[in-house]
This record gives sequence, structure tokens and C-alpha cells, in this order.
Amino acid sequence: MDTLENLRRKLEGAEDIKSVVRTMKAVAASNIGQYEMAVESLGDYYHTIALGIIAYFREGRLDVIKEKQYRGKNKEKLICAIVFGSDQGLVGQFNDSLTGFVSKSLTNLQGKKEIWAVGERVQLLLSDAGFTITNHFQVPGSVNAITQLVGQILVKSQETNEKGDEKEVYIFHNRPVSQAVYEPVSQRLLPLDEKWRQTLSELKWPTNKVPQVLGELRTTLLELIDGYLFVSLFKACAESLASENSSRLAAMQRAEKNIEEMLDDLNHKFHRLRQSTIDEELFDVVSGFEALKDDAQIKA
Repeated sequence: MDTLENLRRKLEGAEDIKSVVRTMKAVAASNIGQYEMAVESLGDYYHTIALGIIAYFREGRLDVIKEKQYRGKNKEKLICAIVFGSDQGLVGQFNDSLTGFVSKSLTNLQGKKEIWAVGERVQLLLSDAGFTITNHFQVPGSVNAITQLVGQILVKSQETNEKGDEKEVYIFHNRPVSQAVYEPVSQRLLPLDEKWRQTLSELKWPTNKVPQVLGELRTTLLELIDGYLFVSLFKACAESLASENSSRLAAMQRAEKNIEEMLDDLNHKFHRLRQSTIDEELFDVVSGFEALKDDAQIKA
């Protein structure tokens, strides 16, 4: 049975938890802002890079970037999936829904599959789903740390390319849709082949003037492609982090609501028990007074 002291301890504990939840809400809201700003600024940068590549397509030839045919007759194609998940909890179904989307998407692709996981929790889920995890990266803790992560992924990708493996690279991550709502999406990052060119060429040149490329065509294109790969990975990571913090903010809002309901219930119990205790003490005082009064009358 609850006592006043027991209920008082529960109330103090609930208030402490509520304070922690409020702090986590503030941190998540602050993080969402910086990641959303990063994604928004990347939109213009990506558009500029894409227009530059389109200008090259009009000026040069695609054969300078056609993928080399590394694969032998009996060598299986490699499917590499870069999956951006989370390292921390309190994100609801963030990692579970992404894992299901990755599993469903990779099932339709032919070839040997490997996973490059960004985040401890999504790595464990994908491993449990039967996928081979060949590379694991830590989730960046800030916008500035994303650049370092992207650099690590690009270096690893270059190392595998030098081994002569024919590889298709896909990016999987959660993308914000609205407040506290996100959806899993994917993007084919490599190879940069005719299919990639056709997809990119859907972007129209903004004016009627014919673009001109200054400098050596191959060098210019390679620089643009480096920018394209970098911004694609950076944007995917920033969107994933924005979605993660949105999910955590929603979880903290639900937790705060539950704590407030629990506090109301505990306060009602505390006040009822306190009033009951006071009533009992008053009843004992009145009963004692009546007993003493009756005893005095008998003696009189």
C-alpha cells in the first residue's frame, strides 16, 4: 500500500524524469533546425552541380566516364547498400521501418549483396535480417561531422573500385515528410552510366542560351562528379539525421504527455491519502476529547 513518503518519492522521481525529457526535446528541436538548414542549402548546391554536368553532356562525350567492364564471365555483380540509421534509441520505428524497406528493395536486385551501415542499431537489425555487414560507420553528432563521414565512405568506395569489382551502389535513408513524419527512400549512386545520364538529363537547362564548358572537358566533368557524389551522400545523411531527431522529438512529446498524466494521478493519490490521514488524526483527537469529557463527567 502506498504511503505519503512513498508517493512523495514517486512524485520527485517523475519530476526529475520530466526535466530530462524537456531537455531532450529542446536538443532534438535544435538539431532538427540545423539539419533542415543543411538540407535546404544543399538543394541549391546539388542543382548547380547537376546543371554543370548537363552542360558537359552537351559539350563533351559520355564515353570518358563509362564504367570499365571488370567482371569476368563467371563473376557475380556486387550490390552495395549504404544504409543511414541511428546509434541512439528513443526513435520509435526509425530503424525497423528502414530495415524492412532495405530488405524489400534488395530482394529485387540480382547479385551479391553487402551492407555499409551507418549506425549501431540499424547494423544489428540488418545483420539479424541475414545481410552481410562489411563496413560500419558511426553516426555524426553534428552537421560539421557529416563531411568527415562522407569522406570515409568515398575513400572506402574508391578502395573497392581499385580491386576491380563491378559494383552498384545504392543509398538508403529516412527522409522527412512533415513534422515528426518521415519515409524510407533510396537512390542509385553508382555506376555513372547511361541510365544515370538519362535520369540526370531530366533536369532542364534554365535558359535558352547554350552552356559552354571552360577548361579541359574530362577534368571539369570529374570535378563535377566528385561534387555530385559528395552532395548526394551528405544530403542523405543530413535528411536521415533530421528524420531521427524528428522521431526522437515525437517520442519525447509522447513521454512528456504520459509523465504529466502520471503526475496528475500521483498528485490526486497523494492529496487523497494526505486528507485521509488528516481526517483520521482529527477523528482520533475528537474521539480522545469525547472520551476525556465523558470520564470527567463520571468522576463529577
